[in-house]
Amino acid sequence: MSNTKATPEDVKRLGTLARLDVAEGDLARFAAEFDSILAYVGKLDELTLPKSDRNLSVVRNVLRADETPYESGTWTERIVEQFPVKEGNSLSVKKIISHD
Repeated sequence: MSNTKATPEDVKRLGTLARLDVAEGDLARFAAEFDSILAYVGKLDELTLPKSDRNLSVVRNVLRADETPYESGTWTERIVEQFPVKEGNSLSVKKIISHD
């Protein structure tokens, strides 16, 4: 595990990504809490797990074969009719992600 410490800037950036307002006075406290949480989770690196001879099954798609069930564009026109706001055949949505 890395010994990198969380900074108040990291907390502020994480708060922005989560769309949370974090008071300036709480940034240092949350950074210290993040460090203790990461240190606790880092204890998992110290575990020595017993070897297992158990065979893991292969993951497979049980729903359907990966193929094209319909010709491309078959439903496009009917779906686009349902869009509340559209630009050509594209659905227009409100921007919800910013990097401010």
